[in-house]
Amino acid sequence: MSENYIKSPFNYIGNKHRLLAQILPLFPQNIETFYDVFCGGLDVSVNVKADRKIANDINYFVIEILEMFKKTDSKELLKNIDNVISEFNLSKENKESYYEFREYYNKNKDPLLLYVLMCYSFNYQFRFNSNHDYNNPSGTNRSSFNENMKNRLTSFRDKLFNIEFSNKNFKEFDFSKIKSSDFVYCDPPYRSSVGSYNDGKRGFEGWTLDDDLALFEILDELDNLIDKFNNTDFVNNMRYLKDEIRNNKLINTKDVKKLYENEVIHRYIENENILDFHIYYLNKEINKLINNKICR
Repeated sequence: MSENYIKSPFNYIGNKHRLLAQILPLFPQNIETFYDVFCGGLDVSVNVKADRKIANDINYFVIEILEMFKKTDSKELLKNIDNVISEFNLSKENKESYYEFREYYNKNKDPLLLYVLMCYSFNYQFRFNSNHDYNNPSGTNRSSFNENMKNRLTSFRDKLFNIEFSNKNFKEFDFSKIKSSDFVYCDPPYRSSVGSYNDGKRGFEGWTLDDDLALFEILDELDNLIDKFNNTDFVNNMRYLKDEIRNNKLINTKDVKKLYENEVIHRYIENENILDFHIYYLNKEINKLINNKICR
């Protein structure tokens, strides 16, 4: 039976909402602190069960919006959004008002204004130029802050109570307090595909081979931590995968559907659906979660 997962109130490129039914059942049952190192639109963090959650992303525009959502009461938040819509005469048909509002936002940066702007933009996306000016075109006759968006926002906002937000490069993220009861999830940008989120041309850092290798080093350190609790075949398999990726090799095996050389650690599991999703990182309970074949 499928669950009704909370959906992020903005369309963040690379979100994992459609994969949640496959990903979340593989997480540990009892997580003390969940670390989402590349949280993006927060689709994973907001749906995972954990006592405490830390969500990090290098895109401070996103983090500012998420923090604004958390600290603002739902009724007040909706009222503030309606006031902005009314003040700038926004509607899905009014293209001119959208561009006037976009110009105003780019001169008066504010997370509430940015969220409303995104609601009336093409495909509800975040897109900036190299000066950090929002440049997504109008979503004329398609995008608006409709009832569906209102419901998504309020449901999402109510799930933020135990999430702490962080705005750091993953290389600066503090992993020193991680315990065996914690879980680290990393879904980094993909080096094989280039888009507004990773091309390095939008005022944010791009994603390169050096970033892959830096993340490898961090995950190697976490490997050593895991070894203290449980030296499993799974950990050894991950080491093998990282070495293969470092050497730009592909793995030929019946148990692997495909392996992208750019992604940091893949676990490929063959069951009713062949999954090719990204990293997790792992605590002493991980071997209990894997009842399927793992690539070797």
